[in-house]
Amino acid sequence: MASKITVMPFHTVAVSVGVLVVIMALHLQGLEAQQQPLVKGLSWKYYESSCPKLESIIRKQMEKVIKKDVGLAAALLRLHFHDCFVQGCDGSVLLDGSASGPVDSEKTAPPNLSLRGFDVIEDLRRRVHKQCGAGSVSCSDITAIVARDAIVLTGGPDYSVPLGRRDGLSFATRNATLANLPSPFVGTDSLLTSLAAKNFDATDAVALSGAHTIGVAHCPSFTRRLYPTQDATMDKTLANTLKGVCPTQNTNATTFLDLRSPNVFDNKYFVDLMNKQGILTSDQDLYTDKRTREIVKSFAVNQTLFFEKFVNVMVKMGQMQVLTGTKGEIRNTCNKRNSNELVISNIVEDHNTDGVENL
Repeated sequence: MASKITVMPFHTVAVSVGVLVVIMALHLQGLEAQQQPLVKGLSWKYYESSCPKLESIIRKQMEKVIKKDVGLAAALLRLHFHDCFVQGCDGSVLLDGSASGPVDSEKTAPPNLSLRGFDVIEDLRRRVHKQCGAGSVSCSDITAIVARDAIVLTGGPDYSVPLGRRDGLSFATRNATLANLPSPFVGTDSLLTSLAAKNFDATDAVALSGAHTIGVAHCPSFTRRLYPTQDATMDKTLANTLKGVCPTQNTNATTFLDLRSPNVFDNKYFVDLMNKQGILTSDQDLYTDKRTREIVKSFAVNQTLFFEKFVNVMVKMGQMQVLTGTKGEIRNTCNKRNSNELVISNIVEDHNTDGVENL
């Protein structure tokens, strides 16, 4: 190939490069087309006039945040996931409880007790509103952009985030939160059923689980695979290592979810699963179950394919039950409504209380 390039006339090379640029542009348009249609009220260029420097403000600060603490990348991605899966991507998980309502708010529900990064979101809200004005950009949009940047800054794919979300006026109850977040203790059958109810298919489920290529798991979320007997689907060497990290079921310690490249967003998580080295039941069972096994294998050998499917499902997830137009509000502080009252969500509660730390 190199010899062919050296003998090509300059004008031929120029034409070839031009064709390549056109092909790349068409490819990018095709990727954007795959993400259509957008939910009414969202746009790829929502803040183009009102806050043109929005994404550069966030990216510049996020570079500093991740450089200081790379663990925040997974935390901030998880924050967006937990927000969207419980009454939609409305920033409700950011809200503190209110004295006028029950204390079992969404933020204090068991699956969310280990969430962190709230201060990062609020700091970015201050920076953005300082540049573009109070009430210019919603906390839910900032959270979605931050999740994307967390992925990019750890080596993952870059992609456009549809914007125009408004912030919710209510938080969900403890039981509603438990009912809507997948538990780390469930197998693939339960995972696929719960995600199907939110319009995600098997490929979506495996791709979303691939977010566990970064981040950590707390001992209580996986020690039932170690005690009283070892889970047969877990590699014995890994099990012995984890017993050292978590000598008892309730040990307050953590371990990386991806053994091979814990702080890099790549496809090594799927390689872990193929080697019986998934940490959570919900992770490892994706390789055990015949319905998702081939998807896991395809992502393990083709990182580009994983990235493509992951971007598609992130854009899809980011549009779940969004508030647009005149619905909701744009908060002036991310952890509280602009008014003094907080209306509690009426999400139908479920009796699923298995999850202590959800996905």
